[in-house]
Amino acid sequence: MQWLQRVGIPEPERRMNEHPFRISKGQKQRVMIAMTLAAEPDFWVADEPTTALDVAIQGQVLDLLRELQREHGLGLLLITHDLAVVSQMARRVALMCDGQVVELASAEDFFSQPKHPYAQALLRALPGAQGRAQALEAIAGTMPPL
Repeated sequence: MQWLQRVGIPEPERRMNEHPFRISKGQKQRVMIAMTLAAEPDFWVADEPTTALDVAIQGQVLDLLRELQREHGLGLLLITHDLAVVSQMARRVALMCDGQVVELASAEDFFSQPKHPYAQALLRALPGAQGRAQALEAIAGTMPPL
């Protein structure tokens, strides 16, 4: 119960018996975080913890992860496709392409001086100040067969 309260679930006593379809996606993410923290891990792998959340709830979940990481000294491996999340959360970045790590750098170096052509193309493809006036960069090639 204390973990549900700690991650911001309103009325945790009542929510304990709710069916999953009666709570929001953001609350479901918070319940998963609470369940994970109840196990008192030293290291945490969070695979797309904010996918499908709106921007406001995403920000709340990321703030919560940072706070809990700091409070409990957790190591955190964050897996995401969202470069905005990476820029907010990461100290180090490992970029994967075709199942291989193609670049490993500090977040600062990754975003300011990407080395690998794939990293460079990804960052050029981000929408920016040019708005819709410029076509997005396409990344050449095809995915290898699984």
